[in-house]
Parts: sequence; C-alpha cells; structure tokens
Amino acid sequence: MSSNVNNINNNIINSITNSTNQNNNLNKIKDTDDTFLNMLKEDINKVNDQKLKADKLVRELAAGQNDNIAGTMIALEKADISMKLLIQVRNKVINAYQEIMRIQL
Repeated sequence: MSSNVNNINNNIINSITNSTNQNNNLNKIKDTDDTFLNMLKEDINKVNDQKLKADKLVRELAAGQNDNIAGTMIALEKADISMKLLIQVRNKVINAYQEIMRIQL
C-alpha cells in the first residue's frame, strides 16, 4: 500500500515538473518572440531614419544649403537598399507564416 502511495506521489511530482518545464519553454518562446519583434521594430526605425536623413539632404541640396551631391546620392542609395532589404525580410516572414498555416495538425 505504501509503495502505491509513493508511486502516485512520484507521478504527481513528475507531472508537476513536466508542466513547469513546458511553461518555462513557453516563456522562452515568448521571450524569443519579443526579441524578434524588438529587432524588427529597431530595424524598421533605422530604415525610417535613413529615409528621413536622405530626404533632408535632398531638400537641403535643392534649397542650395548643401553642395555635397555625392553624399546626398550615397544617403539616397543607402536608404533605398535598406528599404529593399526590409521588404525582402517582410516577404520571407509572410512566406514562413503562410507555410506554417498550410501545415495540417
């Protein structure tokens, strides 16, 4: 009788431990999601900042306040390349999401 009680106690302890481990794994996934989301937000802000900087340089060049054509063109190209890269990342994320949605459980 005592061994049955010990077996039941061990089963309960194992269940609680497994449940705790699963919750820890879910928390790690949530932390990873937050990290990925923060990384995307930071990258979007960087691309936006590059675009704003390039726009400012173009306005200054047009107004005659800036005579650095090469620097302005480089800033425009950096902003363009960054935007293209961001769009490709977005496309990859969308494709991954669609692929996950096609998976049948």
